[in-house]
Amino acid sequence: IAKIALAAGSIKYKVRRFGVTLDAQYPLAKLLSAPNPAQGGAELMEAIFSFKIIAGNSFVLALGPNDGPPQELYTLRPDRVSIIAGRDEMPAAYRYSLGNNQYKDYSPAKVVHVKFFSPLDDWYGLSPVEAAAYSIDQHNQASAWNQALLQNGARPSGALVIKQDGVAGGRLGEDQYNRIKAQIDDQFSGPANAGRPVLLEGGMDWKEMSMSPKDMDFVEMKNSAARDIALAFGVPPQLLGIPGDNTYSNLAEARLAFWEQTVIPHVNHLIDAFNNWLAPKFDTGVTIEPDYDSVAALTPRRDDMWNRINNSNFLTAEEKKQMLNLKL
Repeated sequence: IAKIALAAGSIKYKVRRFGVTLDAQYPLAKLLSAPNPAQGGAELMEAIFSFKIIAGNSFVLALGPNDGPPQELYTLRPDRVSIIAGRDEMPAAYRYSLGNNQYKDYSPAKVVHVKFFSPLDDWYGLSPVEAAAYSIDQHNQASAWNQALLQNGARPSGALVIKQDGVAGGRLGEDQYNRIKAQIDDQFSGPANAGRPVLLEGGMDWKEMSMSPKDMDFVEMKNSAARDIALAFGVPPQLLGIPGDNTYSNLAEARLAFWEQTVIPHVNHLIDAFNNWLAPKFDTGVTIEPDYDSVAALTPRRDDMWNRINNSNFLTAEEKKQMLNLKL
């Protein structure tokens, strides 16, 4: 989630009006670079994308005079926002809970709701976390197993069987039982005692009762769950250092796929919402456009486009210049 949000939040934006790039001092451009006194533009965007991926929903609040364009932008915590249903499947208000039974309602004109598609909910989006829930649980349980294994490294996973006259079923006295239990806790548990052999007294036998980590293929189980989680969020496992089948031949190819298939769709989704909600509040014909030219990971994509245009003999030099000025 952090990798996607940081990448998407690093994108710079240009404000245009009827195709002409406006100055950085234009009110909308200034608002995107400094949305509020507590956050910069990249930090706000990172929060927007993080909330969207974690909760499936992201709410952005615009504050300013009722008769003018917004002057500040804020993110609202999705867990505190309730949508008040209105007519015609449109929200009547967004209710923000402040705690202690206090809340504040915002009109739909003040809030934009960016969400994932959900087939079973008319108002709220479906987070990738829900799609990856089983794999996340498996990964957490594998980590918990590993932690317990380190803390109780050589504690036997089985039973001590008391034998009398070669037959199982003997009993220990209370003092003997407590002494053996304390001995196991003190001398055979914890990472410092990992691998230490257990010394059994006469008449005792050890019976294995559970599978070893090797039998469970512990490491591969954890890596498999991690790959499933990464794929659910659209992040190539190679970028997270997860071993296994390499879908891409090199890291640069994986980074390019990450941007093209995950980051850019996230950014375009948000900018479409902003162009429908925020930009018209400033002037007619104003649009926000992401500047992908500055993204180093997309260099192979740009080089390929430039080479194809340059090698197109049917284009004039002027037409090539115009095409190279188009945004990717």
